[in-house]
Amino acid sequence: MTAGSGRMAWVRIGIRRAFTTAAAMMIGGATSVLAQHGQLEGDTSMMDGAMLGILAMLAITFTMQGAFAGFFFYLRKRAKRIADIDLDTEYSEVQGASRRS
Repeated sequence: MTAGSGRMAWVRIGIRRAFTTAAAMMIGGATSVLAQHGQLEGDTSMMDGAMLGILAMLAITFTMQGAFAGFFFYLRKRAKRIADIDLDTEYSEVQGASRRS
């Protein structure tokens, strides 16, 4: 295990915690805030629709942000793999040249 993979594990744990916290806030946070202000007593169908709309917009936003971050992690991984292949190719060329000398 390299130092970079250990760091990536901590990043993944942090991302999971952030998404879990955001999900808990979306699910439980809105109703408790509205209940404190007494706004759940009135038109509950309108409030349910508004909360569902907000949850849908947040889900789309988090999905797009996750896809954006995932794309850059993919590009980083791909660049590292190509650099490793180039390094291996260069090393084998140097080894082949030293054997011929």
